[in-house]
Amino acid sequence: DPEPFWNRLEAVRWPTEPGAFDRRLVEVLARFATIGRQPHLWVTPAADEPADLAARLAANGFQDMGSGHLMAAWVPALDRPGMATTPPMGIEILRVGLTDPDVAAAAAPDIVAVLMEAFSVEPERRAGVTAETVASLADSRFTHYLVRRHGRPVAAARRATFDGISYLSSIGVAPAARGSGIGALLTTCVMADAIDAGSHWLHLGVFADNLVAKRLYERLGFIDASRPSPDMLLVG
Repeated sequence: DPEPFWNRLEAVRWPTEPGAFDRRLVEVLARFATIGRQPHLWVTPAADEPADLAARLAANGFQDMGSGHLMAAWVPALDRPGMATTPPMGIEILRVGLTDPDVAAAAAPDIVAVLMEAFSVEPERRAGVTAETVASLADSRFTHYLVRRHGRPVAAARRATFDGISYLSSIGVAPAARGSGIGALLTTCVMADAIDAGSHWLHLGVFADNLVAKRLYERLGFIDASRPSPDMLLVG
């Protein structure tokens, strides 16, 4: 059942005829609603159908959040023994999942706060971010990561591992903690956990204009797996 992983749809093949397209869009929006997720589609113009998918989504209330890259890393090419994952003094990395509901409930507000700050999310979208975070915390296949520096939440990430693949997402560092190495440490920890969980491939998405993050992922072994593509989010 892939539904719990519906944070973003990719590789879309929908009907071209307007009526059939609209029916498919309504069906997909309903599926997103049933799992408490905000509809989010990553459009690949060279591969998706119909060819004007981004324009049709924009006409239905979607907003282009920026051009994004899909990046991937092949585990046998990575140096797992060389991954430094021990946090320095004053840094705590908390792994949060369904196995401890009380810890997850307590960590959820801090995770949301970090994501809101790290990605400059508008206040009116807090409810959607909170709903999505709570939904994924309730799924055993997700692991959330929360980094605290001297007790204060400063970074977060999320990992979904299934069928030998791990998807890394929502990797964010609060502005006050950037440039301190926390982003690299957190990403490395998530990668190491994914490898230890049996993943053969790791993949993630990054906005094309986020050159700092893209260079970090390249240093960690990720390569581009797609051309820059519009990231379409249903707003409102």
